[in-house]
Amino acid sequence: MTGNGESPIIRTYTSFIMDYKPYSPEWSRKRYLKEALDKYFDDYVDTSVIYEDILDILSDRSERAYQEFSKVNELEYKLNGTRTH
Repeated sequence: MTGNGESPIIRTYTSFIMDYKPYSPEWSRKRYLKEALDKYFDDYVDTSVIYEDILDILSDRSERAYQEFSKVNELEYKLNGTRTH
């Protein structure tokens, strides 16, 4: 307990919650990320697995973004080819 009778765990969780306005999109994103990481740690998952999982997620996201970019780029190229000057 701290001098004010508050548990350090509760104080830490409260400060986490107060980073953003409660239930705002920012607050929700941080909460979900925290819960996901907490689950890894609660399950005693090795940090190398957490690292690889994060890299996999980022790689998947990057690949999808690149595919979307390629489609838009191809369409722009076709549209530019049909313009009359």
